[in-house]
Parts: sequence; structure tokens; C-alpha cells
Amino acid sequence: MNHYETVFILNPVLSDTQVKETVKKFEDYLVSKGAEMTHKEDWGLKKLAYPIQKKKTGFYHLFEYKVSGEAIAPFELEFRRDDSIMRYLTVSLDKHAAAWAEVRKERVKATKN
Repeated sequence: MNHYETVFILNPVLSDTQVKETVKKFEDYLVSKGAEMTHKEDWGLKKLAYPIQKKKTGFYHLFEYKVSGEAIAPFELEFRRDDSIMRYLTVSLDKHAAAWAEVRKERVKATKN
């Protein structure tokens, strides 16, 4: 099982309920493919660096998970099929990136407390 991280941007015209349903849909999809979700972050509504589909903002979400490499292509196909997804990026984490992700997780926990 490889360690991956996916960041995706949802359309800003979605309601909070629609955003939560969409995020849950993709999380459930990963779990159905045997993924172990190690971390999730909701970065909220952020301004984009450049307009995408004539939108200047988007809801950012991050998933960190472990899954076999064969599950990534179908997962990204689901992103392409969903109209509410504006952009996505999946990266494979090596040992150094995984260590940095742990530091980031601790930082997020510290700011929530």
C-alpha cells in the first residue's frame, strides 16, 4: 500500500450540505477501494490564484490515505466525472513527504486546541 495525498477544489456555488456530501462521496469511494484514511482537512473557501471556470474562489479539501496504486486512476476518473470538482491533484508521498505530513498534522492539531 502506497501513501498518497489528494487536494481538490470544489465549486464555490455549492451549499455547505452539498460540499459535505461531495467530500463524503469521495471518502466513501476510497474506503470502498480498500484505502486507509490517515488524515482529512477542510481548508475552507479560499481565493484562487487564477480564475477556473470563471470562478475566483473554491472550497479546498485534503485527503491523506494509504491505498494500492491501482485505485488511483479510477479515483481520479471519478473527479473528472463530477461537475462540482474544479481541480484536483494526487501525489504519492515518499518517506520525507510523509514525515512532513506528520509535522503538518501536529501543527493543525495544535491550532485547533
